[in-house]
Amino acid sequence: MNQQQQLPKIGFIGLGAMGAPMARNVAAGGYALTVLDSDAETTHKVAADIGATPAASAAEVGARSDIVVTMLPTSRIVETVLFGADGLAASLKPGSIVVEMSSGAPSRTREIAERLAALDIALVDAPVSGGVPRAKTGDLAIMLGGEAATLETIRPLVARMGSTLTVVGGVGAAHAMKALNNLVSAGGFLIGIEALLIGSRFGLSPETMVDVLNASTGMNNSTQKKFKQFVLSRRFDAGFGLDLMVKDLGIALDVASETDTTTPFSSLCLELWSAAQKTLGTGQDHTAVARFQEIIAGSELGPRG
Repeated sequence: MNQQQQLPKIGFIGLGAMGAPMARNVAAGGYALTVLDSDAETTHKVAADIGATPAASAAEVGARSDIVVTMLPTSRIVETVLFGADGLAASLKPGSIVVEMSSGAPSRTREIAERLAALDIALVDAPVSGGVPRAKTGDLAIMLGGEAATLETIRPLVARMGSTLTVVGGVGAAHAMKALNNLVSAGGFLIGIEALLIGSRFGLSPETMVDVLNASTGMNNSTQKKFKQFVLSRRFDAGFGLDLMVKDLGIALDVASETDTTTPFSSLCLELWSAAQKTLGTGQDHTAVARFQEIIAGSELGPRG
């Protein structure tokens, strides 16, 4: 019996900047893989690149798979893929598992899980953190929410995509954790850029400031991996959209509302990111929020030799 016959058959839906390298790492693990993207050209290109089978619909993915990974922009799109015309749920066999790796809304994730459970299909939420570079290397941090037995079943699969796997609770808990992680990340980015703008106007070099922050208590993920690479370089192409960040911050604040938690700083954080989205327009990289901060400060950051 060959390796693919021993392993579950995997479907992967959503082959964007994150999904495509994640699917590649799954295929490299010897899994028989069926892939689908909303763009047919992308579906066929990725399938050819990684040795997977292209599908024409979510229903076709379901019919070919024991476990299906979804990596999609919103919970609404996940619901459409699952329950819409030619949807995934109708073709999945009882006992199948959906691994929902998008940044979803926890309450909707739980509703989706209940609908799938009625069909004897399990759902695990498994959102990721680490961006495109770590998606390529299979070194993502993956949060897991679901039943213990189901999580053990999918662990070897998700380990192909991430090196840090953390069970945070039942279904929906991982999506809540993902949104809260992005809230902390978004706040750290804003305060860091604001500090660079203050220092720049004082006469400090932004590059030197980043070096000092990274050797000091002001260090965070943005100072380490975003400021020089994507802001001071003026590239603004880290690979995660501003629109998606605003969506995730909205999810985090929804969780705050549902838990009756007062959130003055978090509310201001969402307000500033939303204002940046409106000012800069849709389709921007999230690091472009620095350009919005430059606009309201009346200063521009950039390399200074």
